[in-house]
Amino acid sequence: MKALDLLLNRHSCARLAAPAPEGAELETIWNAGLRAPDHGGLSPWRFIHVSGEGLSKLAGIFEQAALAEEGDAEKAKTMPFRAPLITIVVASPKTHSKVPEIEQVLSAGCAVHAMQMAAYAQGYNGIWRTGPMAYSSIVNHELGLAEHESIVGYLYLGSPQTKVSKTRELPFKDYVSWL
Repeated sequence: MKALDLLLNRHSCARLAAPAPEGAELETIWNAGLRAPDHGGLSPWRFIHVSGEGLSKLAGIFEQAALAEEGDAEKAKTMPFRAPLITIVVASPKTHSKVPEIEQVLSAGCAVHAMQMAAYAQGYNGIWRTGPMAYSSIVNHELGLAEHESIVGYLYLGSPQTKVSKTRELPFKDYVSWL
């Protein structure tokens, strides 16, 4: 797949099923994330792999958080099963005199994007999700995040179960200004 075709035609897919990337394909996806722009070479991210029994464990964590935070526990416990594999991307900023925390969080976000593109290029698809479970202190604690870390997103990955009929057109003129 040509890089420009990938970037101009990519789309998220909310309906994902097995097979999911594994082995060398999954390592390629993670390696793509590690190539994200990274001012200072700080690698301000880490990934948590969730599949198989891990999906059930994550469902329990989501249910616990929803119950404690007055959310919809029934919905929360089904969320991890939207795909056969999830990579949780955690921003893990480092103290640095020249690289502010926001740049490091943005770098972690770029890692999510790069991983989604790598999955798409290999015939898989995914969707980058956040929502209340990305900002829950209970989820953060149960996943072992340090106090300075935060979840940038859940990258759900698998094989697409729907086809996109047409890529949404966004005229660049509506988003670009000249100085």
